[in-house]
Amino acid sequence: MPTKPPSTACRLLLDPPGGGAWNMAVDEVLLERSVEDNRCCWRMYRWREPTLSLGYFQPHGDRRDHAHSMNCPTVRRLTGGGAIVHDIELTYSLVVPAGHPLAVQRNRLYETVHNSLIETLAEFGVAATLYRNCRQRRPSVEPFLCFQRRAPGDMLAGGIKIAGSAQRRRRGVVLQHGSILLGRSEAAPELDGLAEIAQNSITAEVMSEAWTAVLAEDLSFTWHEEPLSEHERRLASELAQEKYASAGWTVI
Repeated sequence: MPTKPPSTACRLLLDPPGGGAWNMAVDEVLLERSVEDNRCCWRMYRWREPTLSLGYFQPHGDRRDHAHSMNCPTVRRLTGGGAIVHDIELTYSLVVPAGHPLAVQRNRLYETVHNSLIETLAEFGVAATLYRNCRQRRPSVEPFLCFQRRAPGDMLAGGIKIAGSAQRRRRGVVLQHGSILLGRSEAAPELDGLAEIAQNSITAEVMSEAWTAVLAEDLSFTWHEEPLSEHERRLASELAQEKYASAGWTVI
């Protein structure tokens, strides 16, 4: 059984729905803050409208092959992976400072977070597992959508991927993004969520409350709820406008 992480004071942000550029900018601001002050931060949020986020390395031109999301605004994430339609889902970001045991081992961080979600879903009668098929060769051309891909550590329910995460490191600090599909979106009708797989409609608010309780226990987090400061909001606004809303960042 893995060793439990040391007790950690962790900032908690439960944010209202925001636009794509704003959501990505806030996560980068939180990443930079951790580089400066060595703080851990967990953020849960949603999206103001159905939005397509591209993985950091994903060509923007590939989105032309997904007709259902063509009318969605598009933003590029700081983390890698496939495209995600953020609609009937819950998004989280976790910033872990350099030197923390969870920041050292990439796969351990994925599995620790996903195992806590498995434990949370069990409280709602939903059985989920981690995908562990490490021997299967990846296709030469990956599917456009993240939830049609498979990687070790992904979360499955009924054999269908319902949660996945990706990471970005900056001077030893880890930013981990993740998304949990709560239901099928009209902008991605090929993907089932928990509502379709388990016939269990769990709202983002209920999921957020239940999951933070499990996270506190499993990751040894002591929550300190702290919204963005005026300075952080100003930095995020500038970053959203100058970077994440710009064609120079998104269309590559």
